[in-house]
Amino acid sequence: MSTPRQPSGGGAGGRRTIKGAAPRPGTPRGQSGGKPPAAGRARSPKPQPPGAQPAKQQPPKPQSSKPQPPKPHAPRPAAAKSQPPSAARSQGARGQSPKDRPARARQPRPQSAEGRPARSGQPSAATVRPAVRGVRPPQQRRAEGRPAAGAPPRRRPPQRRPASPGIRLADPRRRLRVITVVLSVVFSVFAGRLVQLQLLDSDALASDANTNRYLNIPITAERGSITSSDGVALATTVDAYDITADPAMFTPGATGLPDAPEQAAALLAPILGVPKEKLATDLRTPKTRYKRLAAQQTPDVKNQITDLKSSLEKQAGSRACQAQKRLLNKSVDEGGRTRVDNECVNPLAGVFNRDTQKRVYPSDGLAANLVGFVNAEGEGAGGLESQYQKVLAGKDGHSSYAQAGGRLVPTAGGSLDPAVPGTDLRLTVNRDIQWAAQRAITDQVANAGAEKGYVVVQDVKTGQVLAMATSPGFNPNDLSSAKPSQLGNTALQDVYEPGSTAKLMTMAAVLDTGKATWDTKVTVPYPLVRGDVAFKDDEKHDTWYLTLAGVLAKSSNIGTIEAAQTLGATQPEANKVLYDYLRRFGVGEQTGLGFPGETPGLLDKPEDWKASKQYTIPFGQGLSLNALQATSVYSTIANGGVRVAPSIVQGTTAPDGRYTPAAPGAQSRVVSEQTAKTLTEMLESVVTDEQGTGGKAAIPGYRVAGKTGTANRVDPKTGGYRGYTASFIGFAPAEAPRVTVSCTIQDPVNGHFGGQLCGPVFKQVMEFTLKTLQVPPSGSEAPNLPVEWKP
Repeated sequence: MSTPRQPSGGGAGGRRTIKGAAPRPGTPRGQSGGKPPAAGRARSPKPQPPGAQPAKQQPPKPQSSKPQPPKPHAPRPAAAKSQPPSAARSQGARGQSPKDRPARARQPRPQSAEGRPARSGQPSAATVRPAVRGVRPPQQRRAEGRPAAGAPPRRRPPQRRPASPGIRLADPRRRLRVITVVLSVVFSVFAGRLVQLQLLDSDALASDANTNRYLNIPITAERGSITSSDGVALATTVDAYDITADPAMFTPGATGLPDAPEQAAALLAPILGVPKEKLATDLRTPKTRYKRLAAQQTPDVKNQITDLKSSLEKQAGSRACQAQKRLLNKSVDEGGRTRVDNECVNPLAGVFNRDTQKRVYPSDGLAANLVGFVNAEGEGAGGLESQYQKVLAGKDGHSSYAQAGGRLVPTAGGSLDPAVPGTDLRLTVNRDIQWAAQRAITDQVANAGAEKGYVVVQDVKTGQVLAMATSPGFNPNDLSSAKPSQLGNTALQDVYEPGSTAKLMTMAAVLDTGKATWDTKVTVPYPLVRGDVAFKDDEKHDTWYLTLAGVLAKSSNIGTIEAAQTLGATQPEANKVLYDYLRRFGVGEQTGLGFPGETPGLLDKPEDWKASKQYTIPFGQGLSLNALQATSVYSTIANGGVRVAPSIVQGTTAPDGRYTPAAPGAQSRVVSEQTAKTLTEMLESVVTDEQGTGGKAAIPGYRVAGKTGTANRVDPKTGGYRGYTASFIGFAPAEAPRVTVSCTIQDPVNGHFGGQLCGPVFKQVMEFTLKTLQVPPSGSEAPNLPVEWKP
């Protein structure tokens, strides 16, 4: 039976003290450097060396209830240089693992000298007392579960409860692995999205960004001017402004207003003169950052919109409005607002103006039928404006710039493709002669109660058109006041049967082929029956005995039919010869101007001249032409039988100022010079002879050659004859022709004869033209060829 182990002298935690052993460095005084044994665990007796005597059992000292005075500490003995084997064994035991270490009996809680339990960490007197080095007391083994013999019963110290395990933490290495995987997935998603944005979709995204950020503004090229022959502008371009808008700035999100387009339209409609419904629709145009609301507005309109926009902007920037804006998107508790008042929003913030050009016509309606007009887009829509659209318009450019809130971002870059101005046109039209012709025909159309009329003035040597006036006309500066039928050029677009003025071509064919001379005698009965048709002159008469010159002077239809029959052995042969001469004079083909809507006229082939047509064509019924074609016929005779293709453009001036003259008109001989001279003398008899029909066209001091015309008018609506076409065409001076003037009046009411209605117009225009061109008067008298002969 083992002896119970005697506890050490009241050391803390029941630690035993070895006398003479020095404490470890860093260990508090009174404590040994060993590890205290666990509470409640009995320590196994250490093996004793052979021959060792067992230690005597010391009976435990009875604890006194009276407090004992603390014992003074004994002086520390000097440390021995050598350590006994027991100490080495003791140190070896400390290095054992808990499993190999023998269990020790639970030690009683150390008591202080006063009998109170010692505080944790506070050494007792017995523990502090130094031990004698080298002497180890014998270990006594106490029977487990039993007190020593003779010892008083000892109160069992309370057992300590094991510490609660609590929440067991996960393995940190596993947690780190999970976090690493999650972060890797997140970063992989970010990296993939970055690759998509920067590499795969970069071009498309950049394009979309530029589309929304950059505004592409077209730059309209300055349109070329149209001037008269002396350089005076008939059509020119001035500064104007296009009123534009950015529909993206009218959305509810941009303005805070659900009806911003309607509010802006209501403000702009009275200024622009555009219906507010159309403006609201334009402002709601999706997927666009540019919309033109009105084109080519005057500076006055632009200033009105600018002032109104500034006023609204000032109102929206007031203190009260700024306070409302600060409350947007705040909670109701903070007094927040979902929108501001209408007075605090400028509905015109997205309206802008762009510098552009406007087409103006300084002379209003002067030569408007010839010059034409442009539409709202600034493109030629009629006349020369339309014909020379590409030349006049130039080449548009464009600019691109970044914007934010409607303002230019100067540091964001942009691009500029400058516009190339258009080319200027210089016409052959003399502005003064044009004015005289236009005034004369306008007055006469009004006096005659006619539907319309036109005057053409042509230079016989060059074929250039010096004037081309129509009535009624229009003002291209105010197209709203013009009827659609007035916007054309009837001098080129109207086709009509010329009547007696076409007899000149029949006489030219007869004389040029040598079938007759000016003094050939012609018997003119009344009426003349051909086939089943009886042909008559404009007045009933007995049989006339006329010369060929007289047939032309008295404008006899019957005499002309008889003269035309001499052109061939048979009627079909005669028809073919006459057809060839008509074509030489330009009937049935374009004049060469290329004018929009110009008619070539109507001339059937000779094999189609059936029934009465083969007899009516010689005196101007059954064929059709326009006013310029008719004028060119007389200019051909005035030019010695040489036809010069008409022209209207004298030249062009490029944007660099280089002038290029137009090519001269093509020339072709139609009749001999002698034939042309004879015809000129015969035409003078029409004006000078008492029996002639053109006496009202005579001009004092000048020899005039011309011919009247009165024809049944084809109604374009019904296709039948209704009304008359009155005309007069002539040139002067007859001895040295310079100018040809033609006058045509359609469907007059107050009279219908050409000499009566157009003779005075011819005289007025020709007289003014001769003075304007400073043509000297004639120095000789007219030949006055005989018109009759006596049987």
